[in-house]
Amino acid sequence: MKRIHTLAIALFAIMTITGSALQGSEVKKSKKVQDVQVYSATDSKITSKTIEAAFDAAGLVMIGNNDMNKPFAARFTKLHYKKYYLAMFMHTDLTFKLVKKYPKFGALSPLTMSIWGDGTTWNIATLTINAMARSTDIPVNDPDLIAYTDLVTATLKKALPNGSFIDLNHTVKFPNKTLATDFTMKVELGDDQTAEEFVEDFEAEFEAEMEPLGFLLPNYTNMQEEVFDDKGYTDLYDYYHTYSICKFDVIYPVSEKYPEAGAWAPCSFYIYKRKGENTMYMGFLSVENWITTLDMKDEEEGVIKLREAQAFIENIINEASE
Repeated sequence: MKRIHTLAIALFAIMTITGSALQGSEVKKSKKVQDVQVYSATDSKITSKTIEAAFDAAGLVMIGNNDMNKPFAARFTKLHYKKYYLAMFMHTDLTFKLVKKYPKFGALSPLTMSIWGDGTTWNIATLTINAMARSTDIPVNDPDLIAYTDLVTATLKKALPNGSFIDLNHTVKFPNKTLATDFTMKVELGDDQTAEEFVEDFEAEFEAEMEPLGFLLPNYTNMQEEVFDDKGYTDLYDYYHTYSICKFDVIYPVSEKYPEAGAWAPCSFYIYKRKGENTMYMGFLSVENWITTLDMKDEEEGVIKLREAQAFIENIINEASE
């Protein structure tokens, strides 16, 4: 039967964070480390396509670069920004190295970012090394994590020439624990049923429950086939999959005041089973990450929608696990 661990939903000590969001090896001792950073530049030659090209050229393959204003315009009365995109990207080699050591890094595979502006000034929000380390329980000095975050920083500078990190002016409740929502489920195979067939049945039920509630699954990655098998590691997992999950009526109200929320969204949901074990592991990063690191208020519509969405996902997984 399932065993659910929802980690650290409590509020943490309030700290005041000022100055530019810092990344990777660029963190300075005189600055407090933030979880979300925004890189900004003004250049009329920049477009969402040039940004995508810069990331692809760096090996940070842009799995999705979604123009959110198109669905927003069809559903809501106004747009918050002239341009607003949610993108997903992944460096295959570094993802392989990190997931191999730390399976929970699947909760950041792919990584996400928001891209917004007026068509001349552009902003890109990504997670800092502190966020990536804290949220997935990875040591902040892991060399592969440092390499990943440094590569993101270098690519931001190429994508937005002559840009800089900007002050977010957040007074945040600074998390010091993962704030992850994790699940385990015993895998009991039927007669002649394979592990792959078991997870396919589970995922079919999961998707069937999610979509009628307005959840979108803009990306599905078979990490076992696309990452591990390609690297010759066929003996670690029977399967390892990740989903990207998004909901329009969640990200729309959140993005009005917090466009940088795309650093956390779409959220990634991982599901895997190691060879030789009969336990399936699942998890995603709690919406409390958004709320605490972006200084969101409990009474805001976006916060209410975020917590409601998380409750829906938890209930769906609970029911599918029974």
